Amino acid sequence: MPIKVAIYEDNNSLRESLGYLIMGTNNLELCGSYGDCMSVIENTSNQRPDVILMDIDLPQITGIEATIKIKEKFPEINIMMLTVYEEKDKIFEALCAGATGYLLKKTPSVQIIEAVEDLYNGGSPMSGEIARKVMNFFSKHQTNKENTYQISEREMDILRCLTNGDSYKMIADHCFISIGTVRTHINSIYKKLQVNSKSEAVIKAMKENIV
Repeated sequence: MPIKVAIYEDNNSLRESLGYLIMGTNNLELCGSYGDCMSVIENTSNQRPDVILMDIDLPQITGIEATIKIKEKFPEINIMMLTVYEEKDKIFEALCAGATGYLLKKTPSVQIIEAVEDLYNGGSPMSGEIARKVMNFFSKHQTNKENTYQISEREMDILRCLTNGDSYKMIADHCFISIGTVRTHINSIYKKLQVNSKSEAVIKAMKENIV
């Protein structure tokens, strides 16, 4: 089954180019292309995309506001911001809203396709500049926080992998366990950290120096 992708981009030329890029890739299927997010819930309900490419600066409803709405009703859908914004405030607003990927619009087409596939497979792709800002923002000159969340040693290994942006398959290979077991451990981590997504888990783990 191809990966179903929806696009939200108000630049007509870019939206059209992204659409052709998706349609020209064998394992991807374009299921929707929109210039605004006014009907984002209706669109998402009808099309049920696996991955959404979302601009931030959209008319009426911003991409970040739309991401919050989508994740509230469809938490399983992966959202990747595709934007010109490199400011850390925008980055963390998007991640906290539920986005699990963040690419700049200058990203080469091949890397956008790879990022869509990585996101679908459990990764958290980010442009290099964005990843560095995330790491710099959370870097602390102090030791790890005491493990007050009762996270097991195995779960800690998996949490470290998540903060590195590893996909479920990469974590399974690294830890010599099945992808199903990875999902079980990650669900346990979510419960212990009281979060609902990979991005929330990573942000909390890094911000509180858990890993």
